[in-house]
Parts: sequence; structure tokens; C-alpha cells
Amino acid sequence: MSVTDTKTVMVGDVPFGGANPISFIAGPCQLESRDHALMMAEKVAEACAPTSSKFVFKTSYDKANRSSIGSARGIGMEEGLKILAEVRETFGCPVITDVHETSHCAAAAEVVDIIQIPAFLCRQTDLLLAAGRTMKPLNIKKGQFLAPWEMGNVAEKAASTGNDQIMLCERGTSFGYNTLINDFRGLPTMAETGYPVIFDATHSVQQPGGRGNSSGGERKFVATLARAACAVGVAGLFIETHQDPDNAPCDGPNMIQVDQLATLIAQLRDYDALTKGL
Repeated sequence: MSVTDTKTVMVGDVPFGGANPISFIAGPCQLESRDHALMMAEKVAEACAPTSSKFVFKTSYDKANRSSIGSARGIGMEEGLKILAEVRETFGCPVITDVHETSHCAAAAEVVDIIQIPAFLCRQTDLLLAAGRTMKPLNIKKGQFLAPWEMGNVAEKAASTGNDQIMLCERGTSFGYNTLINDFRGLPTMAETGYPVIFDATHSVQQPGGRGNSSGGERKFVATLARAACAVGVAGLFIETHQDPDNAPCDGPNMIQVDQLATLIAQLRDYDALTKGL
């Protein structure tokens, strides 16, 4: 099965899958404050506007899978969901956040348009079932420790709830210590499940725990990997971005400068159109 032969998952008016033009999931790694979230959502919207690209705004109210106890985790679910609701209303865009506990799923589903399952938790059956029962679209990240073909079992767990609005997200595979690599054969392999495939270009260049008490990364390779994924024909690109990534509280080394986002999106749309014959 080709990556473009998958079903289409609609997130509001944003299509992911099939032969639709590529859509984007973009925003800062961590929800830092109300003002920062609104500012970043505006900048993402501005970056997408020249190419009329559809996007979902991404940020996380809690980053539970951190390198050390001293790592910043975010502002918490209650305040975070209020901010995400305001972003959604202000910009008319869908929003996404990840969840780490079964008890978070129902509350998050009242606000967000997509529930994201973190890579480290993609085999947690109870979490997948709780997320699936919300009947919200799911973006399930492939664990760094899994082969692409194992994501069929992951998707089957979520789909057992009757929710087939599932997307599978590639974010790199562990290679030795503190390193991730991408095998682009994995994208059409995951598409054989019939679900849309998202490529996470920024976490794919992460160096987990590479700085001892925090993760490193090589953002200079984000555009290269994103273009390669578009050449395969993915449904969507996941790109974390920040106005000052070197001083971001989370995953700065693999986030791109937000003022570079419009140029990158335009390039990726061209690659996507060539691949899909649009």
C-alpha cells in the first residue's frame, strides 16, 4: 500500500491522509504561558498563510517524560487546557496535546481536537483504550524501541474501542546511546495499516539524554528529513518551533526558529505536490 492510499482523518477542517495535500502539526514543545502560546499560534498561522496550508497547533501542558527531576514539565493540565481552548477560539485552528495518564484523556478531549500518545507510552494498553474511548482523533507516536510493523498492534488496541480516527507518527528509532535514526521504509510499512502516517521531523533529530540531564539535538537536519518524508508522501509533518529555541525550557536543540517556518513549509508543499501529483 502506498502512503497516499490510507484513509483520511479529518481534524476540524484539516485533512490528514489519502491524496490530500500535506497538513502540519506545529508549535512549541512546552506550553510556557498564555501569552507565549497565543504569540506562537499567531506566528504558525502566519507561516502557513502564504501557501494556504492547513495546521493544527501543538503544545503540551505537561512533559512527563523528561531527562531529570530538574527538567521543566509545564504549567499543568487545568491551566493548560484553558489556554489551548483560547488558542482554538482565537485562531480557529484545531489544537493537540499529549496525555500521559488514563485520567487525563476525558478532560483533554473536552478541549483538544487530537489526543497524542507519547512514544514512550505507545504500548500502554489502558492509556490507548482511554484515549480511544474519547472518540477524538489520535496521533500515536511510534516508540523509539519499536519496529514499524509493530504499530499495527498499537493501532488495533485503540481501534478496539470503535474509534478508527487514528494517525501513526514516526519520530525516529533508537540507535546506540543518545541517538535516533530514521528508516524511511518504515513510513510505507506503517501505512499498510490503512491509517495516515505523520512524520515528526524535529524529534527525529533529538539526542535523548544527550546533554546528561537534558536532551540534545541537531536542528540543522530537520529540513533534510522533512523533505525526505515528503518525497515518500506522508499525510502530515509534525514540526516543533520556537522564537528562541536555544533558550526554550524543553527540546530547544531540535526545534526550529519560527521565523524559518514559512520558508520550510513552502518547500515541503512543493515536494508534497510533486510526490502526490497535485
